[in-house]
Amino acid sequence: MSLIEVSNLSLHRNRETVLCIPSLSISRGEVLAVVGPNGAGKSTLLLTLAGIIPPSEGKITFLGRQLEQWKGLDYRRQVALILQEPLLLDRSVLDNLLIALRFRRIPHKEAVRRASEWLNRFGIIHLAQRPARLLSGGEAQRVSIARAFVLEPQLLLLDEPFAALDPPTRAELLQELRALIRNNHQTTIFVTHHLNEAAFLGDRIAVLSEGTLKQVGTLEQIRTQPADQTVADFLAHFFVSDSDKISLSSSARN
Repeated sequence: MSLIEVSNLSLHRNRETVLCIPSLSISRGEVLAVVGPNGAGKSTLLLTLAGIIPPSEGKITFLGRQLEQWKGLDYRRQVALILQEPLLLDRSVLDNLLIALRFRRIPHKEAVRRASEWLNRFGIIHLAQRPARLLSGGEAQRVSIARAFVLEPQLLLLDEPFAALDPPTRAELLQELRALIRNNHQTTIFVTHHLNEAAFLGDRIAVLSEGTLKQVGTLEQIRTQPADQTVADFLAHFFVSDSDKISLSSSARN
């Protein structure tokens, strides 16, 4: 069953179309990796699916109901968005998770239990009382991701969450995230500039170019049967010039 379906979606700014998604369906538990050059519309797509930017035209259906049938706050409570830069409050690590749960009206005792569980899963329970401003980049992003998971969202949206991290930290977090997503059957849309990250984490890959969804499929399908020359050129650029590779062990893929 599809968790979210998009049809004939477009977004206009200054009379120009900045996003065009003819059709997109994401199943429960699926991980969709979104790739494309700078300015392709990847972040705009996430913000639209998060209900932050309203589309100009088209339809988004979530859990069988069109988005306009949802109350804004009710819908946003189903979704968690993680950005490239962790947006943490100037409070302790534990408080950052508890405050998020408080907005969901989770009783305090249950909130502490859930927050502690997810801090432990991300290996940062020892940082629970540390002020967020004193965290390293990798620690802060772990807290940001733990805060998203503790909310138990139906849909997890990640906008290049590891882009600012050094390659070893990025690889470690990517492996941890993949294991958690698989174990929790978490429906996820993951934006990245790195094709190997997309292939490692995603069940399918979506290619955006100039705001338009060009193709969705596995890496092998996209490589061997590109939808058009734009997709072929984009992939060729990756395989020829992408020197910023991360090291992902073969054991982590299994």
